[in-house]
Formats: sequence, structure tokens, C-alpha cells
Amino acid sequence: MLRKSLFKSIVMGVSFCAIASCTQPTMKYNWLSVEAPFPMDSIPECIFPTQDFSIVQYGAIEGGEVVNTEAIKAAVQACHEAGGGRVVVPAGQWLTGPIHLKSQVNLHLETGAVLCFTDNPEDYLPAVMTSWEGLECYNYSPLVYAIDCKNVAITGTGTLAPKMDTWKVWFKRPQTHLDALKNLYTQASTDVPVEQRQMAEGENHLRPHLIHLNRCRNVLLDGFKIRQSPFWTIHLYMCDGGIVRNLDVKAHGHNNDGIDLEMSRNFLVENCVFDQGDDAVVIKSGRNQDAWRLNTPCENIVIRHCDILKGHTLLGIGSEMSAGVRNIYMHHCTAADSVFRVFYAKTNHRRGGFIENIWMKNIKAGKMQRVVEVDTDVLYQWRNLVPTYKDSITRIQGLYIDSVECERTEAIYDLKGDACLPIQKVDIRNITVGEVTKFVKNVVNAEEVVEENLIYQMK
Repeated sequence: MLRKSLFKSIVMGVSFCAIASCTQPTMKYNWLSVEAPFPMDSIPECIFPTQDFSIVQYGAIEGGEVVNTEAIKAAVQACHEAGGGRVVVPAGQWLTGPIHLKSQVNLHLETGAVLCFTDNPEDYLPAVMTSWEGLECYNYSPLVYAIDCKNVAITGTGTLAPKMDTWKVWFKRPQTHLDALKNLYTQASTDVPVEQRQMAEGENHLRPHLIHLNRCRNVLLDGFKIRQSPFWTIHLYMCDGGIVRNLDVKAHGHNNDGIDLEMSRNFLVENCVFDQGDDAVVIKSGRNQDAWRLNTPCENIVIRHCDILKGHTLLGIGSEMSAGVRNIYMHHCTAADSVFRVFYAKTNHRRGGFIENIWMKNIKAGKMQRVVEVDTDVLYQWRNLVPTYKDSITRIQGLYIDSVECERTEAIYDLKGDACLPIQKVDIRNITVGEVTKFVKNVVNAEEVVEENLIYQMK
């Protein structure tokens, strides 16, 4: 009897301890209501548990000499296994290879913290599932990466600053790189399984993204700085729900978009400063057969109170947009210096998909080529690089541009639709331009174009 009672007590004690040790923090959310001219779900802002995992506790050494990849990996894993919290990067310079985030993990960059990423391509192997300009493949790991995660964040006022020596060499497009692109395009166009599209080989030179979050839910990017990037700077790919705010992005390398939202939905981008070598805010939805297979439109995106210092386009749609783009609203943003375009939608006869219900309002800008441009024949180097496997025209319907002021432009609006499927329903209202240098408007293959209250001076 004594032995049985003792055994029962031990079992109960072990059970109690197991229950206590396995009890993990409950994830909580703030729900943000976002105004938009279309139905918009509330956006969850994750409140991470108040437990910190300093990378120093896991062996990280400051100074920029020791590579801390494994120490940061250990901190991320510990945070994840504990039910979530912050992986803290203290002030100082910390050299690292790729950082792979996990669910419930907030990578927190304290004031004065600099994550300096190596530029040795071997550090970014093995290859991971990612994408290259709308085509899925296995490529070098992005510098910060997450896939199939829920509640993932990068916060704080520190800095992501990759070394760029190797990536700058890779900016060039030698024949080996172009051959790799042709190979990837052919594989995607002929339904070769993604796991067989191995691109991190030889001299393919497909540069990794700085931040690539793939198929994640409840994303938060808040407060930090970015200084340069090997490729696209922030890439949110097939993500559902999130907030991007208070970022300071400066990246003037080749293809350095500010932020690319691709086949993602229900996002707020606000109070960011973008200073980049390509487009600032870009809405995408995959390319051709890959996107048709995934069938995931990019939708319900609000961009507000952002400043673009340098770059090609304030708001770009495409050219990878084959799964469709709809319900996009940008308002109260500025492009004080020179940009090529305030709004630019671009596609071609291979893309298919749709662009619909796009809103832009209350924009102030400096000098540019076009205030509004839609071009349905944009193929860049792909025009002669690869064949057309299937013709598919993009449906474009419902563009609403209201209350834009700019200093000077070559033209106010330039709409170049496809004769097989003309652009439908474009409203351009309350545009004030200090000086127009070439022409006011050009409309080809576009119907139901409404123009109201254009104020300008011709040079």
C-alpha cells in the first residue's frame, strides 16, 4: 500500500511538473481597423510574450569578426520552443550568415545594433524554397527568411546591413546568368516540379533577397533600418495579414525595390521612408504558369503616410501579376525628389491575370516622367530571351487617381492598353502640375476614361 501510494504521488508530481513546464504563453493580438474604399478585414498585430532570448546568451560575439550564425539560430530555436518572445540583438556589430525565423519569434534589434550579413554565397546554402521574379525555385537562402510561420516579426531601431562586395559583382548579368534565367523560365513554363528547379549552382548568380517571408501569417516589421540589399529588399510572398511600419530603407543596388508584396493579402504599410534603386512599393502576384497554378491574388493592401526619397516608381503594379491584383489603396504619400512615375501598372501578353480596383489619393511629388502610366507591353530582357509558351492578356479595370500634386512631368497620363482587351474605367481627377514638358495625355485601347479638373502649365 505504501509503495502504491508513493508511486501515485510520484506520477501526480511528474504530471503536474509536465503540465507546468509545457504551459506556454498565449499569443494575443491587437486588431487594427484600416479605412479603405473596399471591404478590409481587421489586421492582427501580434503581442509577443514578454520573454527575451539574447543572442549573447547563446554564444554570439560582438565586433564584426566572428560569424554568429549558429548562436542566433540557437536563440531563435529556444525562443520558438518556449512559446515565443524576442530574440534580442544588443547594441554593437554582429556578423552573421542567414537568419531563419520561426513561429512566435520576434527578432528585436536594439538601438545601435547592426546585423552585418556575410557576402560569401556558400554561407547561404543549402538552398531553400524561394522565388526569383515571380518564378518559384530553390535558391540561395535570403538573408532573413521564414517559411510557413505564424506570428513572425522584426522590430527595434537597429539596422540590417549586408556586406555587398560579392553581390555587387553579381549585379552584372553575364551569359551564364541569362542562361540560368532561361532554364528557370522553361522549367516553370513546362510544369517542372519546384523542388527540381535548383538555381544555387555554378555561375547562375541569382542573388538572394534581404528579407523573404514565404507563406507566413501575422507578420510585423516595425522600426528598423535597412542599408543595402543583394536583391529585392523586403519580399512578402504568399503571406496573410501583417503590418509594415516605421521602416527606414536605403538600398541603391540593382533591383533594389523598397518592398514587394506578392500574392499576399490584408496588409498595412505605413510611416515608412524608402530610398531605393528601383520601385518603392510594388504589388505583384507571380509570373505566368507558376502564378496560374498557385491562383493567389494579391489583395487588400493599404499604403499610407510613406515618403519616397529616390526611386523609379511610387506605386508599381507588376510586371509579375499573373494571379491578379485587386483592392490596393495608397494615400497621403510623398515622392519629394525625382521619380519616373507616381503610378505605374505594367504587364504583357504572357501574364494573364487582372488588375482591378486600384486607388491612389492625396499624393505630393517632385519631378517625373509620368503621373499615371499603364503599359501592357513590358517584357524587359525577356522579350527576346525566352519564347512565349501561352498568350494570356491581362484584364485591367478600375483605376482611381485623385488629388495628386507634382512640380513637373513629361506627361500627366499615358494609357497603353491591349487591342484584344482594352483598359476599362479609369478615373483621373484633381491633378495639379506645375509644368508639363511633352504632352498631357495619351490614350490607346482604353475605354471609360474620365478626366476631371486637371490643372497644369505647358512648357
